[in-house]
Amino acid sequence: MPREDFAFSHRLRVRWAEADMQGVVFNGHYMTYCDVAITEYWRAVCDGDTAKLREVFDRMYVVRAALDYHRPARFDDELDVCARTSRLGGSSMQVLFEIHRGDEHLVSGESVYVHAEKGASVRVPESLREAILRFERVAPQ
Repeated sequence: MPREDFAFSHRLRVRWAEADMQGVVFNGHYMTYCDVAITEYWRAVCDGDTAKLREVFDRMYVVRAALDYHRPARFDDELDVCARTSRLGGSSMQVLFEIHRGDEHLVSGESVYVHAEKGASVRVPESLREAILRFERVAPQ
């Protein structure tokens, strides 16, 4: 998918503690990078409104997460972690991730989230749907 399809990107720098003896990022840290990016993505979708952000985090649960590794990141690299909602179902949504170092595409990933209350899935609120649709460059399916 073209990088331009992503309306959101969060920049971070690889820290020493995230790399192995060869200076390569340990695979588990990429999921943390995606988690940092999704937090900032929701903040952007919610226009920085902390009450709306809290509502998202109180009711959104990960039910699937996967990563595909194309190239390694290394200590001190600056990475751009891109996120976008690609599918918006009744009570669930799929978010795609890409991690880039400059023009190099290093990692692709996806997470599926379910909106739930009291342990049961419920419809994603219209206000959140509308906010996502306004924010995204490419409308979710």
